[in-house]
Amino acid sequence: MNSTVKQDPIRAPARTQARRRQALAWLAAAPIILSGASLVRAQSPLNFGLTPVFLTNDLELLTRLETYLAQKTGREIALVQRRTYEEITGLLLSGQLTAAWICGYPFAQYRDRLSLVAVPVWQGQPLYRSYLIAGSGRNARSIDDLRGDIHAFSDPNSNSGFLVTAALLAERKLRPEQFFRQSFFTYGHRNVVRAVASGLAQSGSVDGYVWEVMASIEPELTGSTEIVSRSQLLGFPPIACLKTQEESVETRLMRDAFVGMAHDPAGREILGLLKLDGFSVEDPGLFDSIAKNMLLVRALNT
Repeated sequence: MNSTVKQDPIRAPARTQARRRQALAWLAAAPIILSGASLVRAQSPLNFGLTPVFLTNDLELLTRLETYLAQKTGREIALVQRRTYEEITGLLLSGQLTAAWICGYPFAQYRDRLSLVAVPVWQGQPLYRSYLIAGSGRNARSIDDLRGDIHAFSDPNSNSGFLVTAALLAERKLRPEQFFRQSFFTYGHRNVVRAVASGLAQSGSVDGYVWEVMASIEPELTGSTEIVSRSQLLGFPPIACLKTQEESVETRLMRDAFVGMAHDPAGREILGLLKLDGFSVEDPGLFDSIAKNMLLVRALNT
């Protein structure tokens, strides 16, 4: 028996033509499909982290910052906020953030893994100080006058809100728990000022930039506190990225947006809200003094 199947002379060419049309349609659509995938990748959000070093959760400020960054980078921007420095630093180190506005202390801790994107410029310099503050009328003149206090810190990973004071005590071979009667973390520099102003704490460690800005917009609050001492000038809390992403397109877009902020009308409005002059590109050596304090504190605790 002959098992050969004969093709229908009419249907066979029709099927062949249908396959050809299908293949041609797929090939014609392929550039669209591929360009669409590239477009999706190109429009993936740039995630920017914010720690409590940020002055406020003011909606206007955050909205303006998000809009400005989106316009300057040409990408969707997702602002990521967390309560603690540790949480934002963890997201940055795990690659979940394009960049983050962190503190000099976490930058010093993870200097082998992080690179600078830009550093804020305040009062003409990329520098600031840590303040020790106490209740108004106390007339304390140095940290030694605060012995036995209930003391408010900002965050355990804050330079101005913890490390500077811990280093002052480490020079005296003391840890905070050996010097203060009690201490606690407020997780926000403004909260340190509030705690001292209200009497919840007798003294506190706070970002000098934050205290000064608060003094200009909330003088009734800072007026209930007084500055006991100011630290040396230190590297201002920077914007950082993973070292492996230092030269990526995303990082360059972020850097250009921040460095160009002072030359853009919308950018200058944001800087006005932040009371900053602008942002600059700086050498990591700016944070050497913070790293020195970190090693001093570590040596006491080992």
